[in-house]
Amino acid sequence: MMKNKKSLRRDIVLILCLLTAGLLICLTVWLFSGKGGTVVVRVGGTVVGEYSLYETRTLTLQGTGGTNLLRIQNGQAWIEDADCPDGLCIRTGKISRQGQSIICLPHQLVVEVQGVTSGNEIDINVK
Repeated sequence: MMKNKKSLRRDIVLILCLLTAGLLICLTVWLFSGKGGTVVVRVGGTVVGEYSLYETRTLTLQGTGGTNLLRIQNGQAWIEDADCPDGLCIRTGKISRQGQSIICLPHQLVVEVQGVTSGNEIDINVK
């Protein structure tokens, strides 16, 4: 009986250590991900626009088979309205950090936040 109690305590300590490590990793990734500067909009894989996150605007985006209303304001972007059947793109919420995206599969729409570039970076396209 004594062995089972020690084993249970060790399991609990191990689980707590793993949860703490996971939380620290998530926090580190979130803290060090770059603040977004632009929103790139793609429909069917083709870039249809690139907009600053710091200029307030509302865009009506015609996707494949439907329409989405994209709102950009105060450094954030979100889908305000959409006529897709599931509305998942609306429920994604506001995005503002580099690498975040909103995807509307029925309309083949992707809205992605890209980072601020300093102008000193080299852009290399490998084919």
